[in-house]
Amino acid sequence: MGFYPFVGLTAALMATNALAIDSMLPALPEMAEALGIAAANQRQWIITAYLLGFGVSQIFYGTISDRYGRRPVLLFGLSVYVLASIGAALSGSFEAMMIARVVQGIGAAATRVLTVSIVRDCYSGRDMARVMSLALIVFLAVPILAPSIGQAILLVAPWRWIFGILTAFGAAVMIWVMFKLPETQHPEDRKPIDVANVSAAFRTTLTSRIGVGYMLAMAFVLGGLFGFINSAQQVFVDVFNVPHLFTIVFAGIALFMAAASLLNSRIVGRLGMRRVSHGALIGYILFTGTHALVALSGHETLLLFALFQGGAMFCFGLIGPNFGALAMDPLGHVAGTASSVQGFVTTVVGALLGFYIGQHFDGTVVPITLGFFLCGLVALGIVLIVEKGRLFHPAPGRS
Repeated sequence: MGFYPFVGLTAALMATNALAIDSMLPALPEMAEALGIAAANQRQWIITAYLLGFGVSQIFYGTISDRYGRRPVLLFGLSVYVLASIGAALSGSFEAMMIARVVQGIGAAATRVLTVSIVRDCYSGRDMARVMSLALIVFLAVPILAPSIGQAILLVAPWRWIFGILTAFGAAVMIWVMFKLPETQHPEDRKPIDVANVSAAFRTTLTSRIGVGYMLAMAFVLGGLFGFINSAQQVFVDVFNVPHLFTIVFAGIALFMAAASLLNSRIVGRLGMRRVSHGALIGYILFTGTHALVALSGHETLLLFALFQGGAMFCFGLIGPNFGALAMDPLGHVAGTASSVQGFVTTVVGALLGFYIGQHFDGTVVPITLGFFLCGLVALGIVLIVEKGRLFHPAPGRS
């Protein structure tokens, strides 16, 4: 496969997850009505069920792909994603939809874990960074466009066709992998599933102060983001009564995160991960804390909501990649297991926190803003413990 087709495939694999979350946000009311979901907050399970399946299954894919290779495990995950998308499209009850969404998340988790492994198998150093940077540009467009895609489908077809599009997209990527992507793992790199070695890798991952600390801090920051995603559609309908502006404002907020991610790639080499991420975390707390005060005072407007959320998402775009890299930094010798464990913990804990925040939606933005703020404070407390009270620079004796 040529360089640019490889980049395109990498971006497509990364996009399967974001599409499965964001494309259905505009359709949640119609889905709730069709599936007999009476309580508005209960429809948030359509998002959370997927996230839980996506998070829990990540812990297995790394070890399995090290033993059986990237290609068969990736094809298995994509086939599960496609079949679950069909199941979701045909679901006639809330319970059936929940099962389909959990299974869909399980399938999508393969793309999250294996994409980085495949890129690492094929490229190294600056070439690997170039592939990931180009793929990231495409990937960042997905959260911006996905709600608009879902809304466009609703204009011409029932909500079930959103899952039809996910089915078609997943099948297209699967066929692309099947016919164009060879096995990227070298045969000599195959590792048997040895209980002692796997246990040792898990123990190393879970006893690293830096690794565990930044993993947990990232989980709390993600909790605020998932709380926003769970409640976003309700905010635009029940708080501001502007459902027609949902996809536009959501895209604008997502643009702040995309801009921050691109900025991070340019400044992190010069300023360092700690300076960038610690500064962004403080900014995140200031944005969300001020927003919470505005909401509590009763002076919330759509413009203020968009600006404050955009500011928080900008900070998130600087926090996420750096916290992830800091968590992995001391665990290079067990990178596969560490990636799986950290993906599992951050997604599952973040999903549960986000669901808890979303379930407190009361017709105002107060629960979301307070949730963002409190999650940010907890994340800052964890970082202070990990860095022994020092921000912006590592504690003495650390790289």
